[in-house]
Amino acid sequence: MAAITLKGNPIHTNGDLPKTGSRAPYLKLVAEDLSDKELADFKGKKKLLNIVPSLDTSVCALSTKKFNDFAKTRDDMVVLVISADLPFAMKRFCGNKELSNVITLSMMRGRNFAKEYGVLIQDGPLAGLSARAVVVLDESDNVIYTELVPEIGQEPDYEKALAALR
Repeated sequence: MAAITLKGNPIHTNGDLPKTGSRAPYLKLVAEDLSDKELADFKGKKKLLNIVPSLDTSVCALSTKKFNDFAKTRDDMVVLVISADLPFAMKRFCGNKELSNVITLSMMRGRNFAKEYGVLIQDGPLAGLSARAVVVLDESDNVIYTELVPEIGQEPDYEKALAALR
């Protein structure tokens, strides 16, 4: 269980992020077209998992835009934006913001992803959503970088996350 904060108030996740050097836990999430997506669908590419509580918040929107802008110049990687938002809302968000270099994935069919990655918020007003985190995987789905953002309203460390992809 990890301790983070929401507006300075302590809240907790169900566990810890996967360890650097370990194999990424299995994931099965829902794409904009309601299809299921797994890591194998992005085989051979580096993956940046931008895990957010909801795209309907300013910090989540900002991190998604920043990672989208970085992905414009890279064809060897994908940015997966993962939240509890419905796929329809995620598609609308990306369309309105003209974000075409990220792939949004929803936890709408269950919270197994958040549990497996140790980011499921256990208490407080955001219980049931995911904490803000970044996980970077290499082409073989090995974890090469992780960050659990200590304060929900804070942005991730973009430079460290992007350096792991270089």
